Amino acid sequence: MSDTDFTGKTVLVVGGSSGIGNGIAQAFNTRGADVHVWGTRPSAADYAGDAGSNLDGLSYTGVDVGVRAAVDAVQPAFDTLDVLVLCQGAVLYQRAEFEPEGWDKVMSVNLDSLMHCANKFRAMLSQAKGALITISSVSGYWSNRGNPAYAASKAGAISLTKTLGEAWAREGIRVNGIAPGLVETKMTAVTTQDPQRMETILKGIPLRRAGTPDELAGAALFLASPLAAYMCGHTIVVDGGLSIVGR
Repeated sequence: MSDTDFTGKTVLVVGGSSGIGNGIAQAFNTRGADVHVWGTRPSAADYAGDAGSNLDGLSYTGVDVGVRAAVDAVQPAFDTLDVLVLCQGAVLYQRAEFEPEGWDKVMSVNLDSLMHCANKFRAMLSQAKGALITISSVSGYWSNRGNPAYAASKAGAISLTKTLGEAWAREGIRVNGIAPGLVETKMTAVTTQDPQRMETILKGIPLRRAGTPDELAGAALFLASPLAAYMCGHTIVVDGGLSIVGR
C-alpha cells in the first residue's frame, strides 16, 4: 500500500463542488477514500454541465458555510473523519469588497467559516488523529488590488493555520495549508479568459502558465499522507514560482 492510498479513509472537502476543491476531492476519490463534498447549490444535479465540476463518486451536501447556523445544523453523513479540506472561497469584483456588505460576505466565507467548520469536526479529527488542510492563496502574502476582503481573509487563513496547528497538535490533528497562485477555475475566469490580462500576469510566473486543480490536489494528498507526518502549521505555496519573483 502506498503512502497516498486512502482506502478506508473518510474525507470531507468543503467547497469541493468545483475548481480546486473538486480537483482535490476527485484525487482522494481515485485513491480509495470515501469522499464527501459541500457546495453552495441544493443538490449535485445543479452542477450538471458545469465546467470544472465532476461529482461522480462523491457524496454531496448543499451548505451555505457563510452562515454559521447552517454549518451547525448539518448532520454529517459519516461518523468518522480522517481528512478535512477547507476550500471554500468567495471574491467580489468592481470594488464591492470596499463596501460593508461585500466585506462581510467575503470574510464570512473565506475566514469565519474556516473556524466554524474546523470546530464542527474537531472531535472526529482528534479521534482519527487526522489532517486538516486549509486552502488560502498567495494573495494572503501581499496586497490584492481591488479586493481588500479577499486578501485579508487569505492572510487570516494562513495565520489561522499556524495557530490551529499549534493548538490542536497535542490532540493528534495535523493542521497545514496550501496557498495557490493563479489556477484556472470559474473564480479566476475574470483573468484567465482575458487574453491581455493573462499575457501580463504570465510574465510574472516563471513556469509561464496557470496551474490546474489537479496540480493543487497533489499537495493536498501529500499533506494528508504519512509523508507529511512531521509537518504542522505550515502553508505550502503552489504558484508556479509567482511569489519568488516579486511584483
